[in-house]
Amino acid sequence: MAKVKKQPRPKAETPKGFRDYFGAEVAQRKAMLDQIATVYHRYGFDALESSAVETVEALGKFLPDVDRPNEGVFAWQEEDDWLALRYDLTAPLARVYAQHRNDLPTPYRRYAMGPVWRNEKPGPGRFRQFYQCDADTVGAASVAADAEICAMLSDTLEAVGIPRGDYIVRVNNRKVLNGVMEVAGILDPTDPEKFSTERGIVLRAIDKLDRLGPDGVRALLGEGRKDDSGDFTKGAGLANEQVDVVMSFMEAKRADGAATVARLKELVSNSTIGQSGVQELETIAELMAAQGYASDRIEIDPSVVRGLGYYTGPVFEAELTFEIEDEKGRPRQFGSVAGGGRYDDLVKRFTGQEVPATGISIGVDRLLAALHAKGRLDKAAVGPVIVTVMDRDRMGAYQSIVGDLRNAGIRAEVYLGNPKNFGNQLKYADKRNAPVAIIQGSDEAERGVVQVKDLVLGAKIAESASHEEWKAQPAQREVALADLIAELRKMLGDMDSDGAG
Repeated sequence: MAKVKKQPRPKAETPKGFRDYFGAEVAQRKAMLDQIATVYHRYGFDALESSAVETVEALGKFLPDVDRPNEGVFAWQEEDDWLALRYDLTAPLARVYAQHRNDLPTPYRRYAMGPVWRNEKPGPGRFRQFYQCDADTVGAASVAADAEICAMLSDTLEAVGIPRGDYIVRVNNRKVLNGVMEVAGILDPTDPEKFSTERGIVLRAIDKLDRLGPDGVRALLGEGRKDDSGDFTKGAGLANEQVDVVMSFMEAKRADGAATVARLKELVSNSTIGQSGVQELETIAELMAAQGYASDRIEIDPSVVRGLGYYTGPVFEAELTFEIEDEKGRPRQFGSVAGGGRYDDLVKRFTGQEVPATGISIGVDRLLAALHAKGRLDKAAVGPVIVTVMDRDRMGAYQSIVGDLRNAGIRAEVYLGNPKNFGNQLKYADKRNAPVAIIQGSDEAERGVVQVKDLVLGAKIAESASHEEWKAQPAQREVALADLIAELRKMLGDMDSDGAG
């Protein structure tokens, strides 16, 4: 009889490009999402939770950075349809609005939060699943809607802990860039498809200004660029005078918004669409000023182009301006944490009619990483109060204590491991980052008291105290059971005020 081949055990590892999130990380993300939702709600936006799965047809050709609609997504075939996990929260919004437009108000203002999936090559800090947090207004053609999104983005960054001076919301207009391309001779209003390849290269080159600098961008606008490794990237093939026009646009930023707009007016004076874009930027600047948002928070910046092909008007990007150290200890700016803009053609795919829309997407994981880098988030959240078990036959009494604590709104749990070794119970409390341990043996139970051990203070004493001080147990005291809740509330409150929580 043939020997049955033993099946190998599955590997206990996350798939490449994915990761697991534990208690503190999940709690921090939830807290941030709640803070963002509060701002969005204050601006009048309603929540929407759409399906995580869409048809590939509904996702369409607007997938970031790729030409084929089913590239870059996690897709599978089901009968005659190809289905895919959503790669962002904007494409699903277009489908939802087209499907339910007769029941929705116009304009429709919604926010959405949740994971998205990209079937792309993972890298350091780049995962195939990540959280986005979007807010969009559908059905409003006025640039007042774009200005409102910028103001809301500024308020949101401050609400989650990024103070003024540590961020800037930069605003540009795709129409201005189209006007520049028209003046440069690589956009023909009568034939939008003409020169599309060259324009795509130009857009990608401009988007790399921060990384490559003006010389690198100029090379990509021309014949191409060879990087430090020797790899050659083919350029747009523009003539020198065409390159000069595009670079003049890139260098149009001046000391204030009015001067920047004036320079842009000069560059696109021969383009109708370019002039329209400049007028929209002027209006946004006026609306920002009327609400008290100066250039230290929101500024006009021609270098913002955004990578997605569906933007049709104003585009915006939130950048954190403080420095952090990279993995090699070198200083660098943290960079972009949010982006968005106007996309008036996206819903048209479903309805055949142009529907104006504008919105923003915040990278929640990027924001959390920024707050960690600045030391504004505790890496370990405060855990529950631990009720230890001195006598397993008295489990009912311990459950009664923990029940009273929970009913009083205090996070607490009874130790449910093997209680034989009390030291292991304290090790468990340490792993749980518990602030306090409750101890009650039979003697304490007869007297109606408990021992309350301040684990935070105990850890501090253990670091620096003498043996005699440590033996004196200043971190542990006896408390009447009737006074336990009041005592714990005071202790936990003091810990919060000291920055322990």
